[in-house]
Amino acid sequence: MTPSKILKTYFGYDSFRSGQEDIIHAILEGRDALAVMPTGAGKSVCYQVPAMLLPGITLVISPLISLMQDQVKSLNEAGIHAAFINSSLTETQVSKALGMARRGVYKIIYAAPERLESAGFLDFALNADISMITVDEAHCISQWGQDFRPSYLKIVDFIERLPRRPVVSAFTATATEEVKTDIECILKLKDPGIIVTGFDRENLYYRVEHISGKSKDAFVTDYIEKHRGESGIVYCATRKNVDTLYENLFKRGVPVTRYHAGIDNAARKKNQDDFIYDRTPIIIATNAFGMGIDKSNVRFVIHYNMPQSMENYYQEAGRAGRDGENSQCILLFSPQDVMINKFLLEKKEFEGSDEDDIELIRQRDAQRLRLMEGYCRSTSCLRQYILNYFGEKMKAPCDNCGNCHREYTTVDMTADAKWVINCLAETRGRYGQSIVTGTLLGANRARLREIGATAYKSYGALSHRSERELRLLIDQMILEEYIIRTDGEYSVLRIGNIAKLKNEDTHVVIRTFEEKEGPAKIRGGKKRSTDVLTSAGYRLFEKLRGLRLVIAREEGMPPYIIFNDKTLIDMCAKIPENKEEMLQVSGVAENKFRKYGQRFLDEIAEFTANNPGAVISTKIEDEAETEVPEKKQAGEKEQANVRTAWSGEEEERLTKEYLSGMKIAQIAREHGRTNGAIRARLKKRGLIV
Repeated sequence: MTPSKILKTYFGYDSFRSGQEDIIHAILEGRDALAVMPTGAGKSVCYQVPAMLLPGITLVISPLISLMQDQVKSLNEAGIHAAFINSSLTETQVSKALGMARRGVYKIIYAAPERLESAGFLDFALNADISMITVDEAHCISQWGQDFRPSYLKIVDFIERLPRRPVVSAFTATATEEVKTDIECILKLKDPGIIVTGFDRENLYYRVEHISGKSKDAFVTDYIEKHRGESGIVYCATRKNVDTLYENLFKRGVPVTRYHAGIDNAARKKNQDDFIYDRTPIIIATNAFGMGIDKSNVRFVIHYNMPQSMENYYQEAGRAGRDGENSQCILLFSPQDVMINKFLLEKKEFEGSDEDDIELIRQRDAQRLRLMEGYCRSTSCLRQYILNYFGEKMKAPCDNCGNCHREYTTVDMTADAKWVINCLAETRGRYGQSIVTGTLLGANRARLREIGATAYKSYGALSHRSERELRLLIDQMILEEYIIRTDGEYSVLRIGNIAKLKNEDTHVVIRTFEEKEGPAKIRGGKKRSTDVLTSAGYRLFEKLRGLRLVIAREEGMPPYIIFNDKTLIDMCAKIPENKEEMLQVSGVAENKFRKYGQRFLDEIAEFTANNPGAVISTKIEDEAETEVPEKKQAGEKEQANVRTAWSGEEEERLTKEYLSGMKIAQIAREHGRTNGAIRARLKKRGLIV
């Protein structure tokens, strides 16, 4: 049989997904393989299909009992004989399974890595025909991965003890370039076929909401109420948060269950099954839940607290939308989350690692936590941040995440940035962000007096700024490498490459948004400035947004840098026809007009030509345009033109002027009438509503 025939016959699919065929062909050619594929991309098919075509047994090493059981059940249902060997079986059951494997009953056997050191299992392996060893969740072999397991290091010793080296294949959903290299080297992969299908899950909509305390409970409750009938996971950092949130939702009649290590095994198993089988569509859980859970219809994943790393977040959020349907990944962030995670990392145990390795791992954990915090505080495209983290470049913002759809205020803080550098010079790079921001704000703290910061020139220099603005500024300066933040137990800020700051053309810009208490509105839920537009105006606005996105992709920059939404809405309200009028639009300056203005003018002209007489905006004209036409020269009697009768000739001229695209204010000036009088006559003639 061919791989395609196996796929159709046993799995019911007509064609392979991206990357699957390449991996399968590499394995069937006798080469090792390494695949980095996102959750839901079909990693298991990549080793299950060739396992059916290879002559002997495929041994799959996995740390996840639940995944083993699900996979074996699915394979047997498909007509493929498979078994698992793990701690859930008795020794008698293990012996029976291994005996049947020796007789060739099973094509695929799943085993936990700890099982490789068992004398009985090793005896089986030394005498069995093993064609392939597959390492699932391969990132666990790297000390720099988010889920390092020392037992995975035993895999190499196990392979080397076999009488004949089988093909080795490795699979993971979350691996940075460094972790990928670790997997390849530690497993000693030979001439591997390496496939990275990409980390982008286009159906997932990422959002970060800055809320804290009871506001988080309110957000989760409000969201679930509005999405009744949908299946979702809410992750919490602590068991206490899981229990509290579960009780609150349960009392409201929400069909919800919970999962954490403090619940006994039987109850935990029941709760997990209730969720998987949709008996209770919502589960509140710690990160102990989810590994190996193949539930395809999860419509949302909410993180009540910030995870410890981007790897953890990507893996947990990725449990949404495995069926390819649009799903939401929402992270509720507060600064306290950082402190909780630092505390949890300090309690972390390092089984089987020496002191030097432990120190390096702690430093890496601190770095990952900082980058995770950076994601939460970022005002740039969230999808870009995730993909960049995993080494995948994305030229333009996605226009499909919370940050791309959030309205920001842009603040030039170049002068403030120079004061930050001045402060770092005075502190000589000895202190962290708290001391630096406190000094710049002129905070009244004993610690600042103790170190002499109150005598610095920079003390209180930025007292007109908020702490949040300074935090955003420092984050931006770190991103642009003007500041270096060291890793380790005590992180400090030091001066980086500041040469560019001396250039007058260099600007340090931050983007801010208003943080609000209580449940944040879903996109489109709160009133937007587009409400001033009519249906025709909104169609024009969407066309302008479309053009902006095209240009942004051409330029490889965020759309807001081209023109923000406020500027596009003002274009819709003013309908500029030439350069002079376009320069009157809020947010359009000479340079931007030179680069982009004509294309927007052309788009507006095309729309108005195709929609003659359409009312674009309900917004009242600028004050200058709504004034009664200028009075006659001194000494002349002002005419009460509002009451002047309309002649047939004047009405005909009015119609032609309006249909030609002339503005109401301009028509009013031509006729010597008020804007209101022009509108009233246009309504009477049926030209506007």
